[in-house]
Amino acid sequence: MKSVYDIVIRPIITEQSMEQGDINKYAFEVAKDANKIEIKKAVEEIFGVKVLKVTTLNMQGKFKRTGRYPQGQRPSWKKAVVRLTQDSKTIEFFEGMV
Repeated sequence: MKSVYDIVIRPIITEQSMEQGDINKYAFEVAKDANKIEIKKAVEEIFGVKVLKVTTLNMQGKFKRTGRYPQGQRPSWKKAVVRLTQDSKTIEFFEGMV
């Protein structure tokens, strides 16, 4: 069985994700093989909040060049947007970022 820290890899800190914090939405990078139920349980256990809904996206890696010929690709990853219930507390990790 996976640890909850194996499922939730890192939070995503961008302008868009910070604006969505006002409506109780938070974005995380998660394991590629994690499903919505596992993500919900992991976020609830790590941060002590109540999750209303989980939306997942498979993000494709971008092609990048570092000169004339060598072309590589960034790794693909999975993104989860978690929406908390209205009576749930906020995630303190995101509060100081704004």
